[in-house]
Amino acid sequence: MPDRDDGAPGAGEGPGPGSGQGAGKEPGRRAGEEASVPVGRERESWREGGLVRGRHETPEERADRRWTELVQEIRVAQTGVQILFGFLLTVVFTPRFVELSDADRSLYVTTIVLAAAATGALIGPVSFHRIVAGRRIKPQTVQWASRLIFLGLVLLLATMVSALLLVLRVASDDGFVPWLVTGVAAWYLLAWFVLPLWARHRYTTRD
Repeated sequence: MPDRDDGAPGAGEGPGPGSGQGAGKEPGRRAGEEASVPVGRERESWREGGLVRGRHETPEERADRRWTELVQEIRVAQTGVQILFGFLLTVVFTPRFVELSDADRSLYVTTIVLAAAATGALIGPVSFHRIVAGRRIKPQTVQWASRLIFLGLVLLLATMVSALLLVLRVASDDGFVPWLVTGVAAWYLLAWFVLPLWARHRYTTRD
């Protein structure tokens, strides 16, 4: 029988290079580096060569998160449109209403119809979610809710511009009223749509 090589690791010797705690580490990774990698569902993904934006989420988890964000947005928009709509409903019962000209009455009717449409669009996601709850279509629900909210914001902008024009026409007969309303409408467009779209184009990464 050949003699045993005393230099070879035997059964009773300590762990080799590939055993114990070092077995699970990737080649070239420094000790303690694992602790620097973020953990949890909210962590950012790691790739070879650097850090890449993103979240480790299933489609259902992403839909749940986006729905929670949508609910917060709906609460803000609904508060404004409901207050405005409630105020407009009371105008027709005031003594001053009978003194309005035909043009102002037509503008009032247009304004209140726009307010009603905006209210319906912003409350729509709540009804949509309630009807399809439990049907396992949360991602599709989020998509339709987003579209309804966007439509509601457009209608809310039109309602506020129309209401402002009506109030200023009744309060003043000056020729600056259309220009003032145009300026406010431009500000709404800039703050509500142009700025977010610019930020989306400017800061969205395409990895």
